[in-house]
Amino acid sequence: MEHAIPELVDSFLRRPNPAVITCIKPDGYPMPVATWYDWDGERVLVNMDARRSRLAWMRENPKVGFTVLGDNWYQHVSFTGDVVAIEEDQDLADIDLLSTRYTGRRFRNRNAHRVSAWIVPRIWHVWELDRK
Repeated sequence: MEHAIPELVDSFLRRPNPAVITCIKPDGYPMPVATWYDWDGERVLVNMDARRSRLAWMRENPKVGFTVLGDNWYQHVSFTGDVVAIEEDQDLADIDLLSTRYTGRRFRNRNAHRVSAWIVPRIWHVWELDRK
């Protein structure tokens, strides 16, 4: 990102909040899908089954939208960004990180073929993060 992420936004994104990723389909229409994510302070990690259509869409068009919701729908961070890396998750380390973050346990399907994508936010919008 061109500007540093404010501490309030950074701490919000580090929580296991519900999130939605939007990819652009080949027909030009956006497709939003709920997802687990992690935030490393600069990039968002998402992980998916290798057979997911959104993986092919990301490869074709790396521009995505992303929204993270807080305790109520007023609190959210939304951004557009670019998928900057797509990597095989051969040892399931990334999906285990996400599964542990959201469920407290490693990912259950140890034979899964998983793929990780890293997203760099470009333009973001923050709403009501300081609301209690």
